[in-house]
Amino acid sequence: MNNTKELKGFGKYCAEQNISFTAQRIFIDGLGGMAHGLFASLLIGTIFNTIGVYLFDLNYTLWGQEFALLVDSKSFAYAVQGAAMGGAIAYSMKAPPYVLYSCLAVGYAANSLGGTGGPLAVFVVTLIAIFLGKLVSKRTPVDLIVTPTVTILSGVLAASLIAPPIGAAASWLGDLIMWATNQQPFLMGILVSAIIGVILTLPISSAAICAALHLVGLAGGAAVAGCCAHMVGFAVASYRENGVGGLTSQGLGTSMLQVPNLLRKPVLWVPPVVASIVNGPVATCIFRMKMNGAAISSGMGTCGLVGPIGVVTGWLSPSEDALAQGEAALSAGALDWIGLALVAVVIPAAVAWLVSELMRKKGFIKEGDYKLDL
Repeated sequence: MNNTKELKGFGKYCAEQNISFTAQRIFIDGLGGMAHGLFASLLIGTIFNTIGVYLFDLNYTLWGQEFALLVDSKSFAYAVQGAAMGGAIAYSMKAPPYVLYSCLAVGYAANSLGGTGGPLAVFVVTLIAIFLGKLVSKRTPVDLIVTPTVTILSGVLAASLIAPPIGAAASWLGDLIMWATNQQPFLMGILVSAIIGVILTLPISSAAICAALHLVGLAGGAAVAGCCAHMVGFAVASYRENGVGGLTSQGLGTSMLQVPNLLRKPVLWVPPVVASIVNGPVATCIFRMKMNGAAISSGMGTCGLVGPIGVVTGWLSPSEDALAQGEAALSAGALDWIGLALVAVVIPAAVAWLVSELMRKKGFIKEGDYKLDL
């Protein structure tokens, strides 16, 4: 029986307009799109700035005026981060062209009005604009005018009304987590590391969540520790089944590849979770490792080495979020570099391997359980 034909009224209209209220579309696709927008603006801009200021820059002269390519590129990338998030969210949620283009303006408005909690405001406001834009998309002979008008006006109105309180709430929650981590680095090191690590492996964007909460400092370091523990942990624990290909795809790509296996056998999650529980307080209490680069890096782990790069970037040039928390640039010593290597790779690999081998001997993990379809 065709369920689509049974839809009537507003439900049928939404189906025709590709409007979906599923968790997959909103939280997985939407948050993933938000993270992609941040990658292409805030994150890459931060890397440009660090390279340009501390290593080298590409200077050039045009029309008699001298420009610094990398540092200038950073400024422009930062300026459009709201628009980048809005457009990326719309793209990931399969918005039609005029809705997608209009969400650039909506994202910019929400990020500007959301203050320090801008990313979360962009997420919520853009969802509203996409919904209303899709309602009218391709329904009139003047779609070129109607769809952008509805999308932009509704988005800017929503941004004006709800972006400031959403931004304030996200900022408050992030500040609370960072304050608690400074007060109780051991306990919070465990909690933040384990929770963010689990979120990283789920088909939800931990990077987007860390960015929305502006998670930097010790809490950011604990988040990096948890993400590294899950990525490296799964890569090492599953090496028997997946070899070098699996080691690379999970250790430098994503631990989400294990989701089908985890759904079938949740006990497979134990090795990386134990690794994150160990790794978090090592980062916060022993090495006092802080992630003061772009907050999005806190939720990336070893994916493209973005997490460790964010830590190094924070040493050299703290992000605006970190500066707002009273952090400052530092000259990293040998202990800082050793701590970064241990937290990012060595401890997750050692703990996850040890736990997984013990579980294999006890029969909790069997040969082939971690097998990926690569």
